[in-house]
Amino acid sequence: MFQVFQIVFPIFSIVLLGYLYARRHGPDMASANRLNLEVFTPALIFSVLSGEGFELTLYAELAAAALVVVLGSGLIAWPVARLFGYSTRTFLPPMMFNNSGNMGLPLALFAFGEQALPAAMILFLVENTLHFTVGNAMLTGHVNPLKLIRMPMLAATLAGLLVAALQLTVPGPLREAIQLLGQVSIPLMLFALGVRMTGVDLADWRIGLVGAVVCPLSGLLVAAVVIMLVPLAQTQMLQLILFAALPPAVLNFMLAERYDIEPRKVASVVLLGNAASLLVLPAVLYLVL
Repeated sequence: MFQVFQIVFPIFSIVLLGYLYARRHGPDMASANRLNLEVFTPALIFSVLSGEGFELTLYAELAAAALVVVLGSGLIAWPVARLFGYSTRTFLPPMMFNNSGNMGLPLALFAFGEQALPAAMILFLVENTLHFTVGNAMLTGHVNPLKLIRMPMLAATLAGLLVAALQLTVPGPLREAIQLLGQVSIPLMLFALGVRMTGVDLADWRIGLVGAVVCPLSGLLVAAVVIMLVPLAQTQMLQLILFAALPPAVLNFMLAERYDIEPRKVASVVLLGNAASLLVLPAVLYLVL
C-alpha cells in the first residue's frame, strides 16, 4: 500500500497545488497550455521516440490493444447512454478518450520508471490521435486532414519515428536541449489539470456520477478481453490495465465547450471522473503491483 501511495502522491499533489493556486490567484493558463501542446509535449514525444533502444516493432501489439480499448469503451458506453437518455455526443467521448497525457504519462513514470515511458508514449499517441480524428468526427461530423497534419505533436511523432527507424543519432547538445524542454511537459500537464478543475461545476452531477463508474469499468472490461487475446509483455500488460482505468481527458470538456455540445454536462463527467480516480487508480495499482 505504501508503494501505491508513493506513486500517486506526486501526481495528485501537483494537481491539488494547481487547484489551490488557481482558487487563490486565478491564473490564465491559455498560453501555458498552448506552449505545452506545441512545444513541451512534442519535445517529450520526440526525445522518447528518438532515444536509443526504442524499437517501434516492440509496441505494435500494444498500440493495437490501446486502439481496441478506446473504441471498445465507446461500444460499451453506447447502450448506457441510450438507457439513461444521454446524447451520445455528450457521453461517449469522455468514456473513450482518457487522461493518457496529464495522468497516464506521470503514472507510468512513477509506477514503472523511465524505461516505461516509450510504452506510455505509444498509449498516449494512440489515444490522442483517435481523439483528434474519431473524437472530432463524433462531435462535428467531419475531420480536417490538413489541420491534423499541422499538429506539432504529430510532426514530433513522425520525426521521432523516422529517427528511430533510420537509426540516426541526434547530436548531444541538441538532444539535451530537447530533453530539457520535454521535462517541462508532465508537471505542467498536472498543474494545468488542477487549474482546469476550478472552472467546472456539479450542476449535472447525475451524468457525472454515471460517467465516473462507466469510464474505468468499460475500459477495464475491454482490456481484460484484449489481454486474453493479445500476447503482451508483462510490463506492457500492466500499463494497458492502468491506461484502461484512467479518467476522462480534460480535452473532452474543452472540445465540448468549443462546439457547444452540452459543456456543463461534459464538465461534470470530467470532474467527477477525475475525482473518482483518487480511489480507482490506487485500487488498480494495488492489484497490478
